[in-house]
Amino acid sequence: MYFSSAYHGHLTSLIEISHYKFSLPGGIGQKEHVHLASCPDTYRGKFRSTDYKKEELGNLYANEIKEICDKVQEQDKGICAYIAESMLSCGGQIIPPPNYFREVYRHVRYAGGVCIADEVQVGFGRVGKHWWAFQMQGDDVIPDIVTMGKPMGNGHPIAAVITTKAIAESFRRTGVEYFNTYGGNPVSCAIANAVFDTIVKEKLREHAIVVGEHLLDSCKLLARKHKVIGDVRGAGLFVGIELVLDREEKTPAKEIASYVISRMKDEHILLSTDGPDCNVLKLKPPMVFSEENVDQFIACLDLILKEVKENQDVSNVITTNPKNFIQTEIAPSKDSRPFKKANKEEKIKSI
Repeated sequence: MYFSSAYHGHLTSLIEISHYKFSLPGGIGQKEHVHLASCPDTYRGKFRSTDYKKEELGNLYANEIKEICDKVQEQDKGICAYIAESMLSCGGQIIPPPNYFREVYRHVRYAGGVCIADEVQVGFGRVGKHWWAFQMQGDDVIPDIVTMGKPMGNGHPIAAVITTKAIAESFRRTGVEYFNTYGGNPVSCAIANAVFDTIVKEKLREHAIVVGEHLLDSCKLLARKHKVIGDVRGAGLFVGIELVLDREEKTPAKEIASYVISRMKDEHILLSTDGPDCNVLKLKPPMVFSEENVDQFIACLDLILKEVKENQDVSNVITTNPKNFIQTEIAPSKDSRPFKKANKEEKIKSI
């Protein structure tokens, strides 16, 4: 059991539980044993912060999990597991509402299932205040299994699974031994240990708090200037900027997001888009990202969004005929030029 737009890996078994993959054209589709709940998106999801109180949203989304558990049990079946990223990256940089995982884990465990936290993209101090993103939901929110991967090797291929003694022992008793030629090899383990040491010695988790707050605040300040920015959300060095055509309707601005990504590349800044409509700018920079890097990114994004704004009423072009927008080149601003790092005064003046 998991939620829409989720992604957990490219193995066949993982694609089966990755709506982000199996729902694509040519995908395998949803299997009968897989159960799908709504993504806990409080901006443009089923339950929105504009319609409900903040403290209600977690329960509203978690109740969908309870309904699935109840329905399965009514058929004399059980729940094996619930898996979710602690914060959804491929789903559009979604921050689950408070109390969501607390209630979800309670419902799943009552139905006999185990709770799995996918920390591959959001773990290892990226969120700043905690080592693991699931900790943001409360000290009492503890998964049964945690999966982690790429960040622990800083580019070197290595992954790990952390679980309870009880679950490890139950696996041992099955007699099905797990074996992997490269599993536990000393080179990969040495690299992972070096990464852990660096995170601690260079205080990169604490660094993510300071730089992350500057990044989030700067993005929100930019949103006051550009109406195409519908929402800014995040924690630490995990931030999403959702682009929309209309702040009231929250219509996704997919084509504009695509243009922004392309222009950013021209300025030697690599970004990607994500979310079900590919309209969310995904910010997940290296942990050594600095406040100066933030200023450079913001000034560059400001310049590119000006280009969008200056282009002969882009919103009307897209609204009238979205398909034509892809063929309509946005003329770079007359100010567009190879980007140079703006000083602090220029940045303030720009915003």
